[in-house]
Amino acid sequence: MIGINQGVPQRIKLTAKVELPLHGISINGVGPTLDAKVKFLSRPDAYGPTLGAVVCRETHMSWVFLVGDRVYKLKKPVRFPYLDFSSLARREAACRAELRLNRALAPDIYLDVLPLVDTGKGLSIGGVGVPVDWVVIMKRLDENDMLDCLIAEQRVDVVKLDRLVAALAQFYRRATPVLLSPAIHLIDWKRSLAYNRRILLDPRFSIPAGLVQRIDHAQRRFLDRRSGLIASRLRHRRIVSGHGDLRPEHIWLGDEVRIIDCLEFNPRLRVVDPFDEVAYLSLECERLGAAWVGAFIEHSMKRLLRDGPAEELFTFYRCHRATLRARLAIAHLLEEHPRTPEKWPRLARAYLKLAEASARKLDVFLKTPSGRSSCVPRAGGGLSRRAGGRRAG
Repeated sequence: MIGINQGVPQRIKLTAKVELPLHGISINGVGPTLDAKVKFLSRPDAYGPTLGAVVCRETHMSWVFLVGDRVYKLKKPVRFPYLDFSSLARREAACRAELRLNRALAPDIYLDVLPLVDTGKGLSIGGVGVPVDWVVIMKRLDENDMLDCLIAEQRVDVVKLDRLVAALAQFYRRATPVLLSPAIHLIDWKRSLAYNRRILLDPRFSIPAGLVQRIDHAQRRFLDRRSGLIASRLRHRRIVSGHGDLRPEHIWLGDEVRIIDCLEFNPRLRVVDPFDEVAYLSLECERLGAAWVGAFIEHSMKRLLRDGPAEELFTFYRCHRATLRARLAIAHLLEEHPRTPEKWPRLARAYLKLAEASARKLDVFLKTPSGRSSCVPRAGGGLSRRAGGRRAG
């Protein structure tokens, strides 16, 4: 299940550990530092004489270098409770897992894994020398065709969404079912809720405690009273090894559908109900201002897979995902040198607003006897008139 230990390190240690110092070329003969590797990969001549400028982007776990029609990804030597990139061997294994897993949904995008080598005269991507790190090489996608960009520019149409849903349905039909004990699965859910609650109620963040407690109370009541809905998904082998991070910015809707950035570093975090991932995608579409897109995908997936969960379980999935995303956002402030610190409180509150809306729906469901339907309004108003048109806007 997504989110059990995903987020910041435990309270004992709140900053990432690095394998090598961040500055300088080497120390005690260990080899080039992360800073030296980033500087090398930021140079156009690292890739060839005619490819042009390099665009560098830093993420929580990686450095990404865009050059020509290629993308090169270098994993940071960090260690968190949910991943360990602290050694060269672990980073190589993670790179190879990323290549293998992502070929399920982006077969022609993930091209290769090559060593970053020390030739004795400097660094080189591939070639003869001592491997000092590893890079994943990808085909560069036109960002104008990513779903988040399509939403922002109101260029989403149902033809593109139909293609996306067909690709997702095929992926989940082929996904490997995971056998879990319902009791252990329920314990994992409760741990996830407790972890979200603990971080979000940290007084350093000044998040309204009453809001967090209301959301958390609805989720815990749902687990206490409706855990049978989750157990049923397990019994019917609906829990699979999925994508792990299904967000609009990972979905490309160009000539073909390509879905990138499968969560490769922890197989347990990919163990998920497909409709938990659909709920996550629905949530993110609504946050970006296109609730109708998420509703369209949800209804289409239920039609194609024919095994959709009860509406109240789907609502619980959305509520938990929104809370988890709020926790992950605000937890950036626990880093030693957080990037864009002004961004995270604003983003956390946006997610909590969505979580509160789902929590209110859960409260209504819980007032209805189990197994009976109730008239609960859909988040975002359900399928708006735009779902029947050519575009949003």
